Amino acid sequence: MRFDIITIFPNFFDSFLNEAIFSRALKKGVFQVKIHNLRKWTNDRHQTVDDKPFGGGVGMVLKVEPIYKAIKSIRLKSKSKVILFSPRGKKFNQETAKKWVKTNQLIFICGRYEGVDERVAMHIADEIVSVGDFVLSGGEVPAMIVMETVSRLIPGVIGKQESSEKFDHAQYTRPEVLKIKEGGKVRKLAVPKVLLSGDHKKIKEWREKHSKLTKN
Repeated sequence: MRFDIITIFPNFFDSFLNEAIFSRALKKGVFQVKIHNLRKWTNDRHQTVDDKPFGGGVGMVLKVEPIYKAIKSIRLKSKSKVILFSPRGKKFNQETAKKWVKTNQLIFICGRYEGVDERVAMHIADEIVSVGDFVLSGGEVPAMIVMETVSRLIPGVIGKQESSEKFDHAQYTRPEVLKIKEGGKVRKLAVPKVLLSGDHKKIKEWREKHSKLTKN
């Protein structure tokens, strides 16, 4: 599995790739991550990647030509998918991650400024994806979200593979009772008794009830 990221801010990912799970997985060679500076595929001395929008408007738009050249240069021949991040795209979820982990290569186009030339969405990207109903400054954060979600499904990335399939449920740890003072009174914040009962069936039922999401 290989992730290729096209961006104008290649250093954006340094900390993300050099910490915890990602760092260990990359060192083991479980998957690869390639960061590509879009400016590499420009022709002028200023390495121009954006221009004013036709028809007028505020801000600048990323040009289609360097993106086309970048994709043509880095795309593998088989089982490759090009992803463009956009608030107008379909919502990314766990089911999408399960489909994408079966590919050999995911290429992420990280937009910036006022957006990306629409010809990228129409003729270059295989899928246009949104990570939520909000607007971000660029596609770098969505790329990290997708990479983490997909990579967790790759055998060898996390310690216990079964945890990659589970959604979070409410969790507690010591102390069993936390006492806090508020306005001269003492409040006791206790762990639910069922988690201390040792009854695994009831604990499982409680966890399923208090899951944020349920697995299909």
